[in-house]
Amino acid sequence: MTGLRERKKQRTRDALVRAAHELFVEQGYETTTVDEIVAAVDVSQRTFFRYFSSKEEVAFSLQRLVSERFLEAVRQRPPGGSPVEVLRSTLVETWGSIGEAIEEIAPIQLYMRMWQIIETTPSLIAVHLRHSMEMEEQLAAEVARREGLDLDDDPRPRVLVAAFSGVMRAAIRSWSGGEDISVSAARQAVESYVAQLGPALSQDWSTGGTSPSHVVSAAALTARPPGTPSSN
Repeated sequence: MTGLRERKKQRTRDALVRAAHELFVEQGYETTTVDEIVAAVDVSQRTFFRYFSSKEEVAFSLQRLVSERFLEAVRQRPPGGSPVEVLRSTLVETWGSIGEAIEEIAPIQLYMRMWQIIETTPSLIAVHLRHSMEMEEQLAAEVARREGLDLDDDPRPRVLVAAFSGVMRAAIRSWSGGEDISVSAARQAVESYVAQLGPALSQDWSTGGTSPSHVVSAAALTARPPGTPSSN
């Protein structure tokens, strides 16, 4: 059971995250100062730096929460299923619980608006790409572990995760550039883009079709080439 002191610390941290996100959305990331963030919560700069090393870190705190929850959910999945299906299913199944975790800190709409700030702020885009690369490496390591592969010898986990992450980024860019920034619109964009991962990589584009008869199954993406030894 969490003690009173720890709960108080968590409330202070959450308040700083929410205040920072509100200010970033209202007046922009670059123009917002740490002084303004701490003033909104009525704490000192010393308190801020007890929780965050920089303004950049607080800006990505919710994104890191989402990444960590997703990675942990993949780790907790039972054995079985193709790697791409494991990633897709985890994404679908954890959407609600991750949303609830965000809501404990800040309104989900504020989180979605922050995505727009990240996508339109050059300095944050660079940081986001760095964070994504770190996450991809951890996810690739988990895929390799599940499949009994050596990540240094077999490139498939990194290839799959790079493709999956690229699709996610493309979906978010599409969503953040549109007029509808609702949660449902974000989910629709992400799920529709992920659904096209198989066809985009494997389909003969000259057919121009995306009907079920043209769609290559997700399992085909991870099928072993002829002659490749089984990992089992």
